Amino acid sequence: MLEHPEVPERKRFCSRADCGAPVGRSRGGRAGRTEGFCTKCGHPYSFVPKLWPGEMVHGQYEVVGCLAHGGLGWIYLAIDRAVSDRWVVLKGLLDTGDEEALSVAMSERRFLAEIEHANIVRIYNFVEHLDRATGSLDGYIVMEYVGGMSLKEIANGRRTPQGRRDPLPVEQACAYGIEALEALGHLHSRGFLYCDFKVDNAIQQHDQLKLIDMGAVRRIDDHQSPVYGTIGYQAPEIAELGASVASDLYTVARTLAVLTFDFQGYTTVFADSLPDPDHIRVFRTYESFHRLLVRATDPDRERRFGSAEEMAEQLTGVLREVVALQSGEPRPALSKLFGPELRAVDTEVMAPQDGDSSLLGARAAYAERTEHSERAALSEQAAHSERAAHSERAEHGGPVPRPLDVAAAALALPVPRVDPDDPNAGLLAGPLTAAPAELLAALRSAPTTSLEVRLRELRAHLETGDGAAARSVLEAIAAEPAEPWTAAARDGAGKWGADWRVVWHGGLVTLATGDVEDAAPAFDAVYDAFPGEPAPKLALGICAELLGRSDSAEEYYRLVWTTDRGYVSAAFGLARVRLAAGDRTGAVEALESVPEASIHYTAARIAAVRARLRQRAPGDALLPDLRAAAEQVEALADFGLDAERREQLTTEVLGTALDWVLSGSHSGVPETEPEHGSQNGTQNGSGNGTQNEAAADERPALLGCPLDERGLRFGLERSYRLLARLAQRGDRRIELVERANRFRPRTWV
Repeated sequence: MLEHPEVPERKRFCSRADCGAPVGRSRGGRAGRTEGFCTKCGHPYSFVPKLWPGEMVHGQYEVVGCLAHGGLGWIYLAIDRAVSDRWVVLKGLLDTGDEEALSVAMSERRFLAEIEHANIVRIYNFVEHLDRATGSLDGYIVMEYVGGMSLKEIANGRRTPQGRRDPLPVEQACAYGIEALEALGHLHSRGFLYCDFKVDNAIQQHDQLKLIDMGAVRRIDDHQSPVYGTIGYQAPEIAELGASVASDLYTVARTLAVLTFDFQGYTTVFADSLPDPDHIRVFRTYESFHRLLVRATDPDRERRFGSAEEMAEQLTGVLREVVALQSGEPRPALSKLFGPELRAVDTEVMAPQDGDSSLLGARAAYAERTEHSERAALSEQAAHSERAAHSERAEHGGPVPRPLDVAAAALALPVPRVDPDDPNAGLLAGPLTAAPAELLAALRSAPTTSLEVRLRELRAHLETGDGAAARSVLEAIAAEPAEPWTAAARDGAGKWGADWRVVWHGGLVTLATGDVEDAAPAFDAVYDAFPGEPAPKLALGICAELLGRSDSAEEYYRLVWTTDRGYVSAAFGLARVRLAAGDRTGAVEALESVPEASIHYTAARIAAVRARLRQRAPGDALLPDLRAAAEQVEALADFGLDAERREQLTTEVLGTALDWVLSGSHSGVPETEPEHGSQNGTQNGSGNGTQNEAAADERPALLGCPLDERGLRFGLERSYRLLARLAQRGDRRIELVERANRFRPRTWV
């Protein structure tokens, strides 16, 4: 309640739509007048409340006092004495005698009372009241009283210890935006525009947001009456083109900007633009949020979101991403634009080890060599193995992951859903899994040519490896006239046509045929258009990885994988770029985050074992990684790991462990072979022998093998002999038997 209701001079303007000049301002030390005539156009103005406490309006509403003032009038709190003494709000006209403002109020009476939505204030009535001072008959809207705080009050109430405004958390602002868009979508579906959404005109009541101040609402097809709005929130084209659904969505995006960072100059320097993202922390932290605001505030309204529902869908996707990044918990959802990921390619991040699994442990098949000649041979063999592995070692000394299969990765990306309005939608719902040649034959028999048929034909050509034919189809699509698309035709992508699905498939063709530089802008345009979708980020991650932009690739993969664990290729991509950058721990973390429910769980765990151990220096502190790798190999037996892969992994784990034992750079594990220990035990007496046996019982084990040279050699020999039995070719069987012989421990006769 305002104890002394008055309109501050800085907010006094002529209410005439084509004027807007300042009125009622101080001059020569004299206070500005609250009533008078505009000096520019002569239009009368009055900023004096017409109702006072205790006054009865329409014989039903008892005025309690003034709540606030708005762009179109004073707002009063009153009690409805005719309906259970409920609280109501009366909204009067700012200028009594203003026919234009009275026309707005009359239009509100005609249609606003019919609008019912949980996020919109309810209009109860429209009444007239005689002003005894002037004799004029003034109109008042009777509205639902909404208790709570406005977004402006909530934002202004947040302060840093230094007294500066503390912006709202971006996830809270997004939640407000989604509710506001639901309300605007309802208005739009009824044929109305809100026109003046801003922080002042939305109140949080309990756990719900409500739009208040319906004074600027107008019909979508009304091109005559003045449009009311607020500088800093209103779209730039209003004066020339009038209000539209796109201009309503613009106000929501501007409100989100005002709420989420200290938006200095949003009514002046940045009245029609956003600041450089490099200067705004929330934009740097949440790229998808920034892209959403950029599209919603595009100077060209044709490039903005097409509806409140579309913007709400993308804002919800951005919110899921933000919450997932903050909490570490995925927030998956079914996309309305893209189907699920078709498959995950390149799940074998590193190939099985070829050759001996230990650099230091393999010995010749005969045992007559002296210790000196044996060590020399081992060193030579280790050097040879090092040279063979050099091509698989990165500059940082870690393993190099397998190169990405570009064409397979492109075709594994999510496919845009079929447009249900396409004349061939029913036909295309069936042959998704048909062989490409069969699919092409079926498409030629389609009753009519349509965009969806051509896109499916393009994809079928890509699946057969015929990139030239796919490009020809793409060029034919681009030659066809199309309705302008509102977002993805920017940055040169318009050469592929005006529909976003054409832009996406254009990127697909260029990526699958190896033209990564041209593919990235197409996927980036789709990301601009749909910042809440994981699919374009996944595609951009692949492009960045292939172009050697590891930081960008890691960020895109991370965004996708953190938000939705259904895109398993993002986890493998994240592991690849982290391994390539030398971040072995991060790669293992990504691979081990693949859930058990995924069909790629086993492949991810196998890759994690190899990422832990491949190309490790024997002097590293390997024991924790050796134990973790061994535990994973044992656990994979419960997930259908076949015997051959299990023994292959076992040789890799035991071979790495043997190198670690033989390196002598660790502590706590005996380094000598048992035969020397047996000799020492005999020389020192039975007491020491008993101590050695007790110590052996306490040694840690790895895959059932004692963690010493003898135990590891026995384990390697056993695994190689098992692999030999499983081998399909004779030469391979012989090779594995010889390898088993090289690793078996010496026996003393």
